[in-house]
Order: sequence, then C-alpha cells, then structure tokens
Amino acid sequence: MATKFHIVIHLLVYVMTVVVMVAAELQRFQHPVKADGSLRFLAIGDWGRRGLYNQSNVAYQMGNVGNKMDVDFIVSTGDNFYDSGLVDEHDPTFYDSFTNVYTAPSLQKQWYSVLGNHDYRGNALAQLSPTLRQRDDKWFCMRSFILHAGNVELFFVDTTPFQDKYFTETDHQYDWRGVLPREEYMSRLLKDVDLALKESSSKWKIVVGHHTIFSAGHHGNTQELVDKLLPILLIR
Repeated sequence: MATKFHIVIHLLVYVMTVVVMVAAELQRFQHPVKADGSLRFLAIGDWGRRGLYNQSNVAYQMGNVGNKMDVDFIVSTGDNFYDSGLVDEHDPTFYDSFTNVYTAPSLQKQWYSVLGNHDYRGNALAQLSPTLRQRDDKWFCMRSFILHAGNVELFFVDTTPFQDKYFTETDHQYDWRGVLPREEYMSRLLKDVDLALKESSSKWKIVVGHHTIFSAGHHGNTQELVDKLLPILLIR
C-alpha cells in the first residue's frame, strides 16, 4: 500500500512539473496572411475612453484606413480601458469602449492585445478571461504571447511589471495576481522571450509592449526595459 502511495505521489509531482514547464513557455498562435503572402495590420494603444477624448473620431479614421489597406488584424499595445481597467468580465465598459466604438466593417478582425498599467489598476484577469471573447469574438488578450503570420512574428511582452514605480506608488492599487513573486515572473518572461527570439526563423521580428524603451514623449525612457529587455533585443 505504501509503495502504491509513493508511486501516486511521484506521478503527481511529475504531472505538476510538466504543467509548470509548459505554462512557462510563451504560447504561440497563427494568423493567416493574404494569398500573395502580404500582411497589413493597424496598431493602437491608450484608447478605451467610452468613445470620448476623440476615441470615436480615431476609430472612424481607423475604419477608413483599414478598408483601404484591407488590414488582416489590429494590435493593441495596452491601456485598453481607462481609467482603471475593467471591474469584471461583465463590466459594460467593455462594450462602451470597444464593441460599440470600433464598428467599421474593416475593424471586425482579430484584435491582439496586451495589458497596460491602467489595465492593471482594475481586474486584470477580466481582460484575459475567455468570457470576453464570448461577448465579442474579435477580442484576444494575454499577458505575453507570440503571433506568427507569414514571414512575420510578433512577440507580445507584458511590460508593466517591469516598472518599479507601480509597486511603490500609493495613489493607485494594482492587480498583481499571476505576477507575484515579481522577480521570478520577470526572470521567466525574459528567458522565454530570449529563447523565442533565438528560435525564430522569421524574416521580420516585432516586439510589442505597452511601455516604450526609448521615447521623446513626456514619459521618457523606461529605464527598467533599457536595463533588462533591450540587451536581449540587441544581440539578435
């Protein structure tokens, strides 16, 4: 009886180890390209404002450009819902800031999204939930993942946890479920991105994240990404 018990324990440990190892790898997804091999997509960030602050105007122009370009998909770089993300999977903000704003036929393509710091101020897991895909099937959001399309690979990276200030400021609360312990999370993510870039044979490799590494804007450079992520990109 004791032998059988030990065997069961060993099997459980093995299964748990395999699950952890698989979960640590960046998930890969495929998106088809046009018959001639070409690929066109739009990229947008900092947009979810219930149609206000010119969001509806930008959405209208996106629809025009998307139609002319015959875009294949849309990339969202985060801060998808202001000011503090979503409350839960049933938050009406999802419809008010996404479904009911981006109504042009050319924008009814897959949206590939990552989280921004404002998204982490709400229920971050809500945006990752399959429930939102059921509410609007063009929505797709994960912390980090890889998208392969023809001779292009896009590496979506969760940059918010790299920012030190979000862990010390007292004005806002952040939903760090799935991120803590932080150092382990960042270390694993950097290793996964590094490995994925090394293994990639795509002609075009595009890294997508919410925070810029270098910027002339008022936020300036993101020093944590300069120190941690940039070295991985420079050795390619």
